[in-house]
Amino acid sequence: MRQSLHYAAATAAIAAMLATVPVFAQRTSGPKQRYEMDVATMSGMGAPGSGGAAMGSMVGMMLGGRENPVTHMMQLRLGSGQTPATPPVKADHFFEPQAKLGASLPLWSPERSQPGTSDMPFDPPKGRLLLYWGCGAKAGPGQPVVIDFSKLAAGQTPPNLFSTAAPLIRTVSEANSAAYADWPNRKSGKAIPRGSSLLGTHRIASNVGTDIRFTLDQDYMPGLRVSTQEQGDGSVLLRWDPVAAATGYVAWTFGSTDRGQGDMIWWTSSNSREFGGGLWDWLPPATVAKLVAQKIVMPPAQTSCQIPAEVKKASGEMMFGNLNAFGPEAQFSYPPKPAGNAPWIIDWTAKVRFRSAATLMIGADFGGLSGGGDTGGSDNADREDENSAPRKKKKKCKGPLGIPLPDAAC
Repeated sequence: MRQSLHYAAATAAIAAMLATVPVFAQRTSGPKQRYEMDVATMSGMGAPGSGGAAMGSMVGMMLGGRENPVTHMMQLRLGSGQTPATPPVKADHFFEPQAKLGASLPLWSPERSQPGTSDMPFDPPKGRLLLYWGCGAKAGPGQPVVIDFSKLAAGQTPPNLFSTAAPLIRTVSEANSAAYADWPNRKSGKAIPRGSSLLGTHRIASNVGTDIRFTLDQDYMPGLRVSTQEQGDGSVLLRWDPVAAATGYVAWTFGSTDRGQGDMIWWTSSNSREFGGGLWDWLPPATVAKLVAQKIVMPPAQTSCQIPAEVKKASGEMMFGNLNAFGPEAQFSYPPKPAGNAPWIIDWTAKVRFRSAATLMIGADFGGLSGGGDTGGSDNADREDENSAPRKKKKKCKGPLGIPLPDAAC
């Protein structure tokens, strides 16, 4: 027995000594430059930048067609730890010919706005915001959560409104970079043409560091096709075709009573009260997998979700929303990580994020399509008789916290 105690004491002493031995980890410095490329596929009637393509699809749908307007969007951001010898910061992203974007897209540093100015006027929100969440024919217990804007100071964000489980992830910004440039910008914001492909080699040349080079084997994600169908119990069934490479899905809708003058209704497909934030944006696959496990994001195998009847009833005739399909992420760095404990002095890193999203317009009839899928209902609100009086100019349609929405949502 005594021998066993001596053995245990000796073992503990050896373990304690080993714990004090320093572990020499690989020393890492940099990166000197960081690059982010966010790639989105947008579908549905509200796809940004659809332009004439969306109008042509609308005509086709009115004639009984089944076109699905799809547009592609990109956001490019370069951050460097060094400033240019000759300002301003300038960079070019060079593509292969199949991208159909010309020789390059120019990145420029943003213009600094004057103190007290804003690109968009902000109107303090009025009325109430009703929060609902979860897929199902009926809303769950404790819903809705009601936020009365009249009791808040002007411009003050209600506490715990936006998701903390899925915050916006931006590793490159003007605030954390000595030199910064992005695209689209004040000098360039061209639409991405149909048939564009991002496969192949990419090169970013700038006046704030060495060239960044990487090769993509992931292209734009496919467009989402979503159908909406009102059920006999008053709920709305969302269905969508699975999207290749999707890591998870999240849906949300806005609605309002009295055409924007009363309550605003906000619903999300999450099983818990999680709204906005990164759920509207790009998220890395590891984060999405964690959110799927927490039932905040729907798994990639799921292809339907029911909007509760209470949400549809409170929202009135029209709801506007979105279905977001999170996608893969590609990461690059230079030089490659050395073996062993040799110092790793990183010159640059690059990250490319993908997603696909569809606009939902529930209650509108565009020949059977809403957000890229089949729907029911009709929308004659924008029709005018030849002899009717000229329509007054409408105020901008805004949702909770002054978030701009399509006119049809108000």
